[in-house]
Amino acid sequence: MEEIKLSLEEKIRSIIGEMSQAKGVEIPEKAKIYLERPKREGQGDWACSAALQLGKVFGLSPRDLAQQVADRLAGDPLVSSVEVAGPGFINMTLSQDWIGDLIKKVLEAGPDYGRVSDGGGKKVQVEFVSANPTGPLHMGHGRGAAVGDITSSILSYAGWQVEREYYINDAGLQMELLGRSARSRYFELLGRPDEAPFPEDGYHGDYIMDIANEILEEKGTSLADMPEEEAVPIFTDLAYEKVLRWIKRDLEDFGLKFDVWFSERSLYVGDQVERTIEALKARGYAYEADGAVWFKSTAFGDEKDRVLIRSNGAPTYFMSDVVYHKNKYDRGFDLVIDVWGADHHGYIPRMKSAVAAMGRDPEDLQVLLIQFVTLLRDGEPVSMSKRAGAFVTLRDVMDEVGVDATRFFFVMRRCDSHLDFDLELAKRASSDNPVYYIQYAHARMCSIERESEARGLEKPSVKDLDPGLFKLPEEVRLATVIAKFPEEIRKAARDLAPHRMAYYAQELSEAFHSFYNVARIIGEEEPLRRNRTLLMEAARVTLRNVLGILGVKAPERM
Repeated sequence: MEEIKLSLEEKIRSIIGEMSQAKGVEIPEKAKIYLERPKREGQGDWACSAALQLGKVFGLSPRDLAQQVADRLAGDPLVSSVEVAGPGFINMTLSQDWIGDLIKKVLEAGPDYGRVSDGGGKKVQVEFVSANPTGPLHMGHGRGAAVGDITSSILSYAGWQVEREYYINDAGLQMELLGRSARSRYFELLGRPDEAPFPEDGYHGDYIMDIANEILEEKGTSLADMPEEEAVPIFTDLAYEKVLRWIKRDLEDFGLKFDVWFSERSLYVGDQVERTIEALKARGYAYEADGAVWFKSTAFGDEKDRVLIRSNGAPTYFMSDVVYHKNKYDRGFDLVIDVWGADHHGYIPRMKSAVAAMGRDPEDLQVLLIQFVTLLRDGEPVSMSKRAGAFVTLRDVMDEVGVDATRFFFVMRRCDSHLDFDLELAKRASSDNPVYYIQYAHARMCSIERESEARGLEKPSVKDLDPGLFKLPEEVRLATVIAKFPEEIRKAARDLAPHRMAYYAQELSEAFHSFYNVARIIGEEEPLRRNRTLLMEAARVTLRNVLGILGVKAPERM
């Protein structure tokens, strides 16, 4: 379908070029002649708006110019009809031959169908989740994990060289609070709570008691009589290791594998901070004043300059982020994508300013914001804080509804839109549940193939195709949706929009179910059975590929 689109675009350019030469007019360089999908069904397969742009150039109304182009295009073997609609759109309906070409292409490409080369092999790093290792992953982290992972898969399909990275926030006050919280619970288990009062801003979740229990089992009472200043770093490291192990386990069970786990602490090993500051000073974007080091963010429209190194010598969080992003670009990434919580919206301009100060295009940093998730049960909100310090974890949701539904539901909407996640809907075995509806489409295709084999029906070859036999609107509709897959990959990669894959999976499944309801396969006469079997197989390959990108299983039985 992509080749047909490009071919038709070139033919329309050629027709307009010949007309301009004959009339002695020049086509403006800014004029864009391209095809797009009509906004409504029944308006053909492709539409072109070139006449709306060029009517004045030719001294014609857009409709008259469109009609002249349509008349010249009408005899092309690629199209069965060309019509002029509205103020001057050229709507084209393709001949059935394209369906045969499409099926051959899909079946030959198999697991590679849908891949495009827009990324050109350039390197992109997607950094996501990056939760502080101070407790289990919650729902918001889970949505960020799904968005980051699926975005990475889309970019890989679009020709990028992708690296997934988790930034471990293992430095700073929150880590010390984790250690102090674990130490306090440890003393509670020993029956000596007064010797280590719980910190005012400590972590209250039940998991802290679990950590303390593990430490007590491993270390016994050996840490009880150790001076506090010596004990806290030990508790911090032990608690950190246990929480990070939980995080890695949950993400692995969620179907996610990171290429790099990057420790914030490593930024302060060696002279990375000093080299970053010197690089900013050399470009005029860092200076010293009042005993501190400042970033000249006002040069990029900020209301005030920002501190990098405090007067006491301690780096700010912003300093850590600047050093970290310099580290990313030093590793050779052409594009860096960060997945952040929606509450970090105001921080984006500052980070883009830092990227620009490093001499990079600010667009080399893209940020996906993850909005909040509301957990529902049959439409009613579920408390996200069941008791003090407790919350609904990613593990809770995975265990209740399964990984497939969890991943899919997290990307059913744009990531910067609020998401309602209904637990009961996600478990329902009905067409109301989009995951069930999609997976059932794949299982139904596999069932037809098994039944055909059981009846001894010959498995058709693409050489058996007769595209002229595709007469039903549902057949053409299914083929049209299959053909859209490479376009959807291209758009999802361009816009960093993983929800497009969820939408597309639903659209393809709906097209197949509609096809199945009216187009009999088993029991149909040859060669129509062969044609429909091959069309169904192309749909199955495509659906399996999009489910693979989503990280959702493509079951053969349900």
